[in-house]
Amino acid sequence: MDKINQWSEELETLKSIIAKTALVETTKWGGCVYVLDNKNVIGVAGFKNFFTLWFFNGVFLKDEKKHLVNSNEGVTKSLRQWRFTSKEEINETEILAYIQEAIENEKQGKIIKPEKTKATITIPNIFQKELNTDTKLEEAFLKFSPYKQREFLEYIETAKREETKLSRIEKIKPMILDNIGLNDKYR
Repeated sequence: MDKINQWSEELETLKSIIAKTALVETTKWGGCVYVLDNKNVIGVAGFKNFFTLWFFNGVFLKDEKKHLVNSNEGVTKSLRQWRFTSKEEINETEILAYIQEAIENEKQGKIIKPEKTKATITIPNIFQKELNTDTKLEEAFLKFSPYKQREFLEYIETAKREETKLSRIEKIKPMILDNIGLNDKYR
């Protein structure tokens, strides 16, 4: 919660304000997080140059007072931080208003869903030739999940020399035909 122990009093003040809401305190990732129906709403923490109140779905807050910042511009999509550098900056009325809005947004289900990226699988020419000449091998390979297909393809592609790639193909052919994933023995 306070990595360098310089904001203890300030964080306790924030926690006493949050205690006036319907949020429940819990610990996640080694920090203090407040949840509503087991969904993360806000968190508090102390850092070297500031202490902060962060809103997991802060992107949906109106932020009329312009207190919130994106902690990692271009990367962080929904989390927003309200940073403080002294106890005097803590305004209970404003903080409670922001927290109540965050709670309402959570009740309404406002979240940014992670984008699912459809990774394309590119089969190297050297392996594609094998698949073209052996339909059983091709059918067996296509039955594997994209994840396991990628494991096989990366195993082939990480070899530097063509001879090594060919020997790896020979090694995995029986595994593919027997429906055994490349790393199944480790799972």
